Amino acid sequence: MVVAAIGVVFGDIGTSPLYALRECFNGEYALEATRANVLGVLSLLVWSMTLVVSIKYLALILRADNRGEGGILALMALALQKSAAKGRRRRVLILVGMAGAALFFADGLITPAISVLSAIEGLSVAAPGFGNHQLPIAIAVIVGLFVVQERGTERVAAWFGPIMLIWFAVMALLGLMHIADDPNIFAAIDPRWAIDLAMRHGSHTLVIMGAVFLVMTGGEALYADMGHFGRRSIRIGWFSVVMPAILLNYFGQGALLLSDPSAAAHPFYGLAPKAVQLPLVVLATAATVIASQAVISGVFSVTRQAIQLGFLPRADIVHTSESTMGQIYVPVANWAMLIGVICLLLVFGSSSEIASAYGIAVSLTMVLEVGLVFVLAATGWGWRWWSLLPVAGLILFDLSYLAANSLKISHGGWFPLVLSMLLVILMTTWTHGSRLVREQVRCQEMPIDLFLSSVTGVPRVSGTAVFLSRVAEGIPHSLLHNLKHNKILHERVVLMSLIVEEVPRILNDRLLEIENLGSGFYRIKAHFGFSEEFDVPRVLQRAAAKGMPFDMMDTTFFLGRETVIPTRGDGMTAWREHLFGWMWKSAARAMDSLKLPPNRVVELGTQVEI
Repeated sequence: MVVAAIGVVFGDIGTSPLYALRECFNGEYALEATRANVLGVLSLLVWSMTLVVSIKYLALILRADNRGEGGILALMALALQKSAAKGRRRRVLILVGMAGAALFFADGLITPAISVLSAIEGLSVAAPGFGNHQLPIAIAVIVGLFVVQERGTERVAAWFGPIMLIWFAVMALLGLMHIADDPNIFAAIDPRWAIDLAMRHGSHTLVIMGAVFLVMTGGEALYADMGHFGRRSIRIGWFSVVMPAILLNYFGQGALLLSDPSAAAHPFYGLAPKAVQLPLVVLATAATVIASQAVISGVFSVTRQAIQLGFLPRADIVHTSESTMGQIYVPVANWAMLIGVICLLLVFGSSSEIASAYGIAVSLTMVLEVGLVFVLAATGWGWRWWSLLPVAGLILFDLSYLAANSLKISHGGWFPLVLSMLLVILMTTWTHGSRLVREQVRCQEMPIDLFLSSVTGVPRVSGTAVFLSRVAEGIPHSLLHNLKHNKILHERVVLMSLIVEEVPRILNDRLLEIENLGSGFYRIKAHFGFSEEFDVPRVLQRAAAKGMPFDMMDTTFFLGRETVIPTRGDGMTAWREHLFGWMWKSAARAMDSLKLPPNRVVELGTQVEI
């Protein structure tokens, strides 16, 4: 499990040595590679990684597991559940979760772009003749990565752990080779070097912090992937392999810069002898592809969670593994990401330019996560005020890095902010519009008692009819339409509602609520977690095991298909109503997402004005 975690969880942060230290000593605002500056940057790097990754994530945030699941949406749901937030406070927490998910989507575009391109840029050192072809090669690698997503990663993923173990071993070895030339480089462990750096450079320290922050990008993945590997595996992998290898490599790069300041353009590749630089580029490219794969898979998972929580419209979700539920493929997210990554590469052109866009997305995500943990600790865990002071200190530390990265907004940091803002607009529009549709549908439904008393003489036919409803009360309009046009009722009528709870998974004993309404009518409330998939046939099989008559070959499923008509009123502004109408039309068919047999489904349409 530790090897598997190393192959997936640490891919992003494990490839940061390719570009992080370079950004401090190369470029427009680069520091001069003096001994004081190198030791100061390394000291800031060491203690930032210790505070943010080792203490904040591994010691604190990994405690906030929502039934074993992690990630910004799981954290939001846990904070809502434990704090019992209502009204305005609940809306604020949901908005924070949406913003975090949107920033994660932006991160999903930036990580493949900067990681793969930074690895390919090593060709300018290892094979200068290919230097002018870096961008086309990077685009080709990215296209290949996204094209193979629909085939699943189960077979390839078996190689992730061993390849990343080789990667970390090579990084450690390269670092040790140059540390041996200047063992005094370990003096950077003393935090006074970082303090001295800040005092000497004043406000310019913020610029330096913006570059140093790149060593922590990918730290948020430790929490997001907790549900796949568990806290213990992630902690063991970090402290035993990943952190030592990364630090040794950074110290080696620092020692190289002290002996050869001209190596600042590519200090990582400068660690390797000329004869092995080209194989190192190949290994680095493999490591960055693995890092990109982990982020892409994470985007697919977050997309499904957002759909289940009602933040996004239904989308086609393909399960690429018969044995592993978590391995999914979301076509619309995959192709949108491919287009976005290619546009990033073409617009920015180099990993140094993309680095400006990278920090702001991750630093803002980290602030939102630790803010949710603060709310959870204060209201859900019952911590005393003095116990919250270290968490508040971590928030201030994260805010300092957010301020440092905000200096890059005009140099590319605007990209994740604009993209995230657009995604939040889409999510808030969908949630608001969906609520309006549910309210209109509820108004059209008839009370159950009135309906049962009015259909006593209606002819009944054999079989079971399942009517799926968006609300868990009354008679759904699909049943009313069917009765109006066909003048009959089935022998057994099941009114089913699918309810998504604010937990990743539902325990089996809480999955079903079955109510016998009499006269052959049943109401089923099926509860799902936001990390689970809807499966109506399985729900009915479990209901049959509890005594409700059911035969799949004698069952018809009735779905309501609402056509949304934007109208002027108090619901939403005109442009948002039309945006919601487009999103509603673009949503995948309910029949596919509910796993219903196509030859046993009847759809009944109605118009809904919002």
